[in-house]
Amino acid sequence: MENFDLVLAGGHLVDPAQGRDGLFDVAIRAGRIAAVAPAGTPLPATQRIDVRGQLVIPGMIDTHAHVFQHVTGRFGLEADLCGVHSGVTTLIDQGGPSCMTLPAFREYVVDSKKSRVFAYLSAYLVGGMEGHYYPALYKPDCVDVDATVKSALANPDIVKGFKAHAELGGFARWGVEVMRQSAEIAATAKLPLYIHFGQLWPLPAEGTNGVDADTILADVVPLLKAGDILAHPFTRHPGGFVDRQGHVHGIVREALARGLKVDVGHGSHFSYRMARIALDAGILPHTLGADMHGYNTAVPAPAGTPDAHSDAEHMFFGKQRFSLVSAMTAMLALGLPLDYVVRMVTCNVVDVFGLPRDLGTLAVGNPADVSVLHDERGRWALRDNEGTQLVGERLLRPAFCLRDGIRFEADASILPVVQAA
Repeated sequence: MENFDLVLAGGHLVDPAQGRDGLFDVAIRAGRIAAVAPAGTPLPATQRIDVRGQLVIPGMIDTHAHVFQHVTGRFGLEADLCGVHSGVTTLIDQGGPSCMTLPAFREYVVDSKKSRVFAYLSAYLVGGMEGHYYPALYKPDCVDVDATVKSALANPDIVKGFKAHAELGGFARWGVEVMRQSAEIAATAKLPLYIHFGQLWPLPAEGTNGVDADTILADVVPLLKAGDILAHPFTRHPGGFVDRQGHVHGIVREALARGLKVDVGHGSHFSYRMARIALDAGILPHTLGADMHGYNTAVPAPAGTPDAHSDAEHMFFGKQRFSLVSAMTAMLALGLPLDYVVRMVTCNVVDVFGLPRDLGTLAVGNPADVSVLHDERGRWALRDNEGTQLVGERLLRPAFCLRDGIRFEADASILPVVQAA
């Protein structure tokens, strides 16, 4: 038998799409999965890596990245910092590039980084400049439906959907019009629309202008189609899935019944309290993203960019260290089973976000995108930005990943150090 290039030997493989959950060896040749066999099967290889005691899963996919570095000011992080050097093989940038800046995104991010990168194109001409710091840039006059559709259809290899915001600050200024335009873009292009819920912008000087944050979901959902994605179900900000009385909006169940999807864009607005309410009400998200960016992650700001974000007063930690894997640990602490959490960062993402079918699973012949994680037992203090603490009994940490069979160590400076409880 011809030698394989590499064998990951003896790890606990969890590959939900293939129905595998146990001790397996994974063999790689020419950057692709060449064999998956029970641990100990003779698989001659040029190199063997002992991963006993570690978790081996398909290459993780972060559904909510912000990696248009430099072009989006302090908002965009370096892609490989969030990607391969955090154990994540694939990133979906949410709303960084627009129809005007997509060529630069392709040149300087998609084609230049070691991580695999896709985009959900901004519905706004300005894209994600400074993390939407200036609300006046996101009004209806700053949307070009035809140009955005044209840009997406001309770049189908990287553009898999669109990003927009349904939040109180925008509704108080312009009502539902921007969301109507965004829904038109997505319907015309026949691609998913990913919608941010939970207040993002400060209110205008005149206040809410009669808009009730608890009505935003009900105003937006009728505009949407099956396959569109509702983000931030566990946000602590007004206008999310949980109303002021502490109940999940009935419209959420209607949306799920109509085929809409739910993504946990974790980020700094994630709330264990809201997560508990939503999960107890039977709202189970389909996918999971980290939502790291320059306002909530421990990285230096580019010179001359704004010092603070409008959400800064709510930053419990200030500048944080977190990752997609720490978001997985949070999901485990909330009681979701490991198999489902792995689905949320692998095969479910492929299905929900329209990614190539050879990602998200370690089927023979697929790209050798593999994430290897430390899987520890104990008691760890997990806190959110409201100050709520959970004690987790299972801690995941990235060890390394393979992207097309090439190894990258999980040595990113942003990776968290979790304290024992």
